[in-house]
Amino acid sequence: MSRRSRAAVARSAAGDRTLVVLSGLVLLALGVLVVLLGAGVFGSNRAQRPLFDPVLTGWVSANVDASRWIAIAAGVVLLVLGLVWAVRSLRPEPRPDVVLSETPGERLTVDHSAIADAVRHDAEAIDGVSRARVRMVGTERRPALRMSLWLIEGTDVRDVWADIDGRVLARARQAFAVDALPTAVRLELDAAASRSPRVQ
Repeated sequence: MSRRSRAAVARSAAGDRTLVVLSGLVLLALGVLVVLLGAGVFGSNRAQRPLFDPVLTGWVSANVDASRWIAIAAGVVLLVLGLVWAVRSLRPEPRPDVVLSETPGERLTVDHSAIADAVRHDAEAIDGVSRARVRMVGTERRPALRMSLWLIEGTDVRDVWADIDGRVLARARQAFAVDALPTAVRLELDAAASRSPRVQ
C-alpha cells in the first residue's frame, strides 16, 4: 500500500514511531553498556568504581551554581521537547483544500468542506444509503478521502460499492482532474433505519 493510500485509511504516525524507536535504541544501548560494564568487559575493577568520574564530581562540587543552572537548562529543554511531542501527537488531523490550478499570479483551490459536502451528497443519493460522512485527509498535493456510509437493512453491498466507485468517486476524480483519489470506505448498518443488524 502506497503512502498516499495509507493516508486515507488512518492518520500517519510515522514521526511518533521514529521518535519512539530512536529513544528505544538509545535506552537499549545504555542497558547493553551497563551489562557489559558489570560483566567486566571494560576491566575487572571498572564495575566497582564510582559511576561518575571523580574529576566530574569534583568540578560539580566546586561549581555548585553553574551545575545547578546546567541541570535546570537541561530539564527545561527536555520539558519543551516533551510538550512539542505531545502537542504534535494530539493536534487535530489536517483537512487540506484541493489545489486545482496554480497558474502564475493566481491560485485556484477548493475548500475541503465544499468537497466533503459534495461527495457526501452524491453518496447519500445511492440507493440503500441512509446517511454518509466524508472528510478530506492527506495534503494539498496528495489529497485523499475518508468515507463512512450507513446502509439500510437488505441493501446489496456490491451494488453500493459499484455506485461508489462508478459514480461518486469517478465524479470526484473528474472534478479534480486526477487519475487516482485514494479513499477509505467504512460501511455500517444504520440501526435507526433497520430492525435487525443484518447486511446482505
